[in-house]
Amino acid sequence: MLSRFRAGWAPGSSSGAPRTPLRVLQVCGALSALVLIFLLFMGDIAPIFLVPTLLVFVGCVGFFAARDPLELEVTEHDLYQQARWYEGRYLLPEDFDHDAGLLLDRVQQAIDFILRSRVNALGMLDDVRNSVMLPAQEWEIARLLTKLSALRTEHHDFMYGGSSPEVAAAMAPLERALAASEAAVVARVEALERYAGHVSEADRALRAHDQIEQLRARLPRYEELLAETGADTFAVPEISRLSEDADHLEQALRDSVRSAQEAFRHLDGPPAP
Repeated sequence: MLSRFRAGWAPGSSSGAPRTPLRVLQVCGALSALVLIFLLFMGDIAPIFLVPTLLVFVGCVGFFAARDPLELEVTEHDLYQQARWYEGRYLLPEDFDHDAGLLLDRVQQAIDFILRSRVNALGMLDDVRNSVMLPAQEWEIARLLTKLSALRTEHHDFMYGGSSPEVAAAMAPLERALAASEAAVVARVEALERYAGHVSEADRALRAHDQIEQLRARLPRYEELLAETGADTFAVPEISRLSEDADHLEQALRDSVRSAQEAFRHLDGPPAP
């Protein structure tokens, strides 16, 4: 629908006299039907008049409902108003060529994974900055990709019919500019993916840490069993290493979160002079 709006199509206006909402008519119809049935059972209305009365009522409801705009038309009109209001602040799939669309998919997958990660939900990362800056990164990369797509399309169309050596030589710097711009955008996408990779590692360390902690909570029962069976001399050292493993995983988790935070700071770019 947004594509149709951009092409110049607009929904019909809903001018005219005020119209009765269709849902109000439906509610009134249901209540009237209940009243008629109640009167029929109470004997205040003859059964012979029930069917004609209902038919007249249904006809009236149909007449007013036909005059009401369809819900789809209302939705189209509202969407059209929103599209005009937010013009320039949204992008459509046709704004991206094939390569740009693939890069945008990578960006969205990385951001979705980061925002849905456990370490982010638990506040172990900078979840406030994530919720603000990652969507801003997505929009900025998408905006650059649309510009890149448009220039690539123009360049391809210009070169499609062939060109002389002089024109090809003049176009060479522009091609290099396109390639350099694409490489810069790809570098930003890869930075996001590296951040997502660090978050994934932190999530893995968090899961392993939680599992080890659950096992460590069961240690007293195992130690009691070993003591009662007289096998504690041989097995206790082995089980005690579980606590050491938990400590190592705790450190690994802290290192993973720290690496993810460093990767996030890299997304900010170089500090301003």
